[in-house]
Amino acid sequence: MEMIQLTQPYIPGFLAFREVPALLKLLEDLKANAPHYFPDVILLDGNGILHPRGFGLACQLGVLAQVPTVGIAKTLISAQGIVDDQNHKNKKAELKEAGDGFELISDTGETLGMCLRAHDKAQNPIYVSVGHMISLRSSVWLALECSKYRIPEPVRRADVDSREYLRQGKTEPYEFIAPVEN
Repeated sequence: MEMIQLTQPYIPGFLAFREVPALLKLLEDLKANAPHYFPDVILLDGNGILHPRGFGLACQLGVLAQVPTVGIAKTLISAQGIVDDQNHKNKKAELKEAGDGFELISDTGETLGMCLRAHDKAQNPIYVSVGHMISLRSSVWLALECSKYRIPEPVRRADVDSREYLRQGKTEPYEFIAPVEN
């Protein structure tokens, strides 16, 4: 593994242009050096088709890497007539337990994702959307199956671990130690 220096600024709606090149390189390295760890599906902290241009981070990485991807967003991005208005807030308030959710339907009638309560103790929902090579139903199922807390564990652990790594002031590459196979 290596420490990655992102050179592009964060611009809302253009996250993929900042992050996909580095993610593709990591996936290529993984496929070359440890193909048995190559993922069957990737959950990303970002959006899939629930995006102002209908093609977010999860879509771009999935298409370029040819791997199933799911977008998991913590906040709603206004897209194609879907907005965080009072109606949306009222629907969110009705989500009482894990698995409760509602479809996010564009102004043209297309389902772009799901507002989902992923855990019983999570007050705020997540926003699940298809990236590439997977259905919304499967994406929602994966998000629920991976959620010990509000955010599905692969996305949550990546965020927690990377923040801790940086908090400790480390600049050398993170060394991944693979679990021992029985």
